Amino acid sequence: MPTLPPPSARQRRKEARPGELLDAALALFVEKGFAATRVEEVAARAGVSKGTLFLYFPSKEDLFKAVVRETIAGRLDEWNQELDAFEGSSAELLRYGLHSWWERIGMTPASGITKLIMSEARNFPEIAAFYEQEVIEPGDHLLRRVLQHGMDSGEFRPLNLELAVYSLIAPMIFLLMWKHSMAVCLPADKQFDPKAFLDSQIDLLLRGMLATPDAPTERTAP
Repeated sequence: MPTLPPPSARQRRKEARPGELLDAALALFVEKGFAATRVEEVAARAGVSKGTLFLYFPSKEDLFKAVVRETIAGRLDEWNQELDAFEGSSAELLRYGLHSWWERIGMTPASGITKLIMSEARNFPEIAAFYEQEVIEPGDHLLRRVLQHGMDSGEFRPLNLELAVYSLIAPMIFLLMWKHSMAVCLPADKQFDPKAFLDSQIDLLLRGMLATPDAPTERTAP
């Protein structure tokens, strides 16, 4: 029997796994945004045809949703399980949670998704609603659990959980926006350590800014 020639590069790439397509899509979404990214570009970067991409993801919206589930939403189950098994104080849990968030999302290409959502949500309400359902709501729930854990143990005073959660989210969003905007433009001496920033924020939240928290705040005349 004659020996068949080895498949060409294009033929081999037709068997590309969905993970390779998601990696290519994530890179392009972060580089160019949702509106400017074309599925042809994603397929080309992954080394497959557009038709092959559509076998896995029927539309660009489906591709984006898969990227979010793979890189961000899927992490939330990990953190919920770690919260259940965590042994330590609520303050240690809070610090661990924010540090691990930075290591697993903030330091990865997926960190650019937040900036994309904030800049394009108004023009694409469907993906904004999806992000709210898949990431924001479960993330809020997870942070509420951490804060409730502190209140139940007596470590934290009674808190308005709805507002307290925003106090934790705000520095995280700031870091992501900074990383994908000003940080790429400023010289090295203007940069700062993200984990040190998170530690500073946690200390402010846990201790407040008053030297003696129970003392009344003095007002000075302008």
